[in-house]
Amino acid sequence: MAFLSGIKKNLNRAGTTLKQRTGGGDKTQDSEFDEELERFKSLEKKAEKLSKHAKEYIDSTRAIIASQTRLVQVMEKLYGDNAFTNNALAEIPAYQKAVMEPLARFASYFPEVNEAVKRRNKKLLDYDAQRSKVRKLIDKPVEDPQRLPRAEQEANLAREMYENINSILINDLPKVVDLRVPYLDPVFEALVKSQLMFSQTGYEKLEGMRNYIPPENENDRRVDDVLQQMRELTICGNF
Repeated sequence: MAFLSGIKKNLNRAGTTLKQRTGGGDKTQDSEFDEELERFKSLEKKAEKLSKHAKEYIDSTRAIIASQTRLVQVMEKLYGDNAFTNNALAEIPAYQKAVMEPLARFASYFPEVNEAVKRRNKKLLDYDAQRSKVRKLIDKPVEDPQRLPRAEQEANLAREMYENINSILINDLPKVVDLRVPYLDPVFEALVKSQLMFSQTGYEKLEGMRNYIPPENENDRRVDDVLQQMRELTICGNF
């Protein structure tokens, strides 16, 4: 029975929506709620974009690490020793836990809020439908004198249910939006620290290779000497 009742309610709400679109039914306007919902939707969209770019960042960093590791491996093969072993960059530490997971938890609340908004909209449709019934009974009285009082009672009940969830959302939606700053501040701080640590680690790893690399001027001379020796080879045209 509950299943059939749910189907009936959905059909009634669909009918109410259709009447409202064609101008044949009452429709409650709530600019305060609409404004707060718009702010929340903007936050939701930006948070999703932030999570997307945060993932792209770590994916790009992993690609850099993989590329650097392959470069080191090739250099080791060319040199024929392990001079560059363990000089590959390490993955950004704690990025997943300090950045990605908090962003995912933040976004996980959005579906709950959206479900509450859907319930509010359904209650609003029920209320508007009852208002329309009352208005029609007033405009065109029927023989049964109890129909109008019953319709008014049902309309009052529908209004109370709608106003209850509507007031909760109007009160809580701004709080959700305002809490973004204290929540995301530590995430951004962790992001900056992870970038700094990644850069420092890379610098330290590469700095450790300086013992295998001659000074700049000496290196230039060595390159010129090697190029000259290559030019003097028979296969380079001296035959």
